[in-house]
Amino acid sequence: MSSIFSRIVRGEIPAATVYEDDLTLAFMDINPVARGHTLVICKEEYPDLFTLPAEALVAVARTTQHVALAIRTSLSPDGLNIVQNNGASAGQVIFHYHVHLIPRWENDGGPVRMGRHHESTPTDLQAVADQIRQQIAR
Repeated sequence: MSSIFSRIVRGEIPAATVYEDDLTLAFMDINPVARGHTLVICKEEYPDLFTLPAEALVAVARTTQHVALAIRTSLSPDGLNIVQNNGASAGQVIFHYHVHLIPRWENDGGPVRMGRHHESTPTDLQAVADQIRQQIAR
């Protein structure tokens, strides 16, 4: 059975896409910890860092930096958490390698509290995705 992320890659489930290339996809988290919370995934499904081939890791790292720079410019956060969980005991819920980019602002309740979520509608998520994507296009 494939992960929800694989279904997003195949276009079976909609997502507010921020960036895409041949190996990676970046899209808004539907349960964001903060405004602009973005996920970067490897398009091919690997459950965790331990099974991810080196070339896929490099591609995800490159996209992570690319999208993080766009988040910094477009949303002007005071900081940015980059989180990657491996295994259920580490907080991993979806077993498809992914990286969380979580913009942070002074007094927003940080550091990372993955259990707390920022209220967002699909329209809100798409608007933020558009804002970040416009910065990538520059």
